[in-house]
Amino acid sequence: MLDLIIQIFPYAIAFTIPLLITSLGGLYSERSGVVNIGLEGLMLVGLFTAALVINKLEIIYPGKAIWIGLLAAMVAGALFALLHAFACITLNANQIISGIAINMTATALTVYLARGITGSGNIQIMLGLPRKNVPFLSEIPIIGKMFFTGTYATTWVVLLILLLSWFLLYKMVFGLRLRACGEHPHAADAAGINVYLVRYIAVMISGACAGLGGGIILVTYSGEFNGSVAGLGFLALAALIFGQWKPLGILAATFFFGFASTIANVSQVIPALSSIPGILLKTFPYIFTLIALVFSAKSSQAPKAAGEPYDKGKR
Repeated sequence: MLDLIIQIFPYAIAFTIPLLITSLGGLYSERSGVVNIGLEGLMLVGLFTAALVINKLEIIYPGKAIWIGLLAAMVAGALFALLHAFACITLNANQIISGIAINMTATALTVYLARGITGSGNIQIMLGLPRKNVPFLSEIPIIGKMFFTGTYATTWVVLLILLLSWFLLYKMVFGLRLRACGEHPHAADAAGINVYLVRYIAVMISGACAGLGGGIILVTYSGEFNGSVAGLGFLALAALIFGQWKPLGILAATFFFGFASTIANVSQVIPALSSIPGILLKTFPYIFTLIALVFSAKSSQAPKAAGEPYDKGKR
C-alpha cells in the first residue's frame, strides 16, 4: 500500500495545484466581501487564453511560450473578473446571479472563439511542462519520492503564492484592510479605507488566480482546450468553504480533493480498489464535501459581509 501511495502521490499533487490556486483566488474575493461563484468560468477563460497563446508561440519561442501563456491566462482572468466586479461593486447586482452569468458567458464565448479559430472547438498544444526531480531532495527516502520526484515547476510557484498570500492577508496592511472590507465595510470606510477600490483589486486577483489555475491544467495534464474544466471551479469553491476561508485550511481541503480524485481515476488498475464501483469512488469527494459542510455549517467562519452589496451612503 505504501508503494501505491508513493506512486500516485505526484499525480495527486498535480491535480491539487490548479484547485489550490483557484481556491486562493476565491479567498481574496470573498475575504473582501464579494462572493465569486464564477471561478469555473474564470478558469475556462484562463485555459482558453493559455491554449491560444501557447499554440501560436510554441514554435517561435519553444522555451518561453508556456510561461507567456500562463501570464496571459492570469491577465485574461483578471480582466474578465472586472465584469463581475463592475456588476457587484458598482451596480450592486446580486453576486450569485453575476457569478452564474460569468460562468455562462465564459463558456459560450470561449467555445465560440475556439470554433472560429480551429473549426473544431479544440485548441491543442504540442508540449506541456516537463516533470523534473528536485536535486538532492528527491533522494530522501519516501518523502523524496512523494514530494520531490516528478514535480512541475508550477507546483512550487503556487506554493510560493500560498505562502505570500498568508503573509499578505495576516501580516501586511493591505491584508488587514481587505479582511476589514469583508467583515465590517462601513467601519473600514470610516477608518479611511476605500472599500470599492479594495474589493475591485481583490476580485481582479481572484480572476488572475483562477485564470492561472486554468492555464496550469493545460500545461500539466490536459494539453488542450475543449470547452470545459470539468467542474473544478465549483470544487475549488467547495474547498474554500471547507477550508474555512483560510489559506492553510484551503491547502488541506484541496489536497484531500486532489488525492481522492486521483485514487478514483486510477481505481480500475488497483487490485484493492477494483472491486469497488467506480461511481462511488468518483463521487466520494463530493459526497464527503456535502456531509462536511452540513456538520460545519454552525461553526462556519465566512466573512460577515460576504455577498452583501456595499453602499457608502447607507449604514
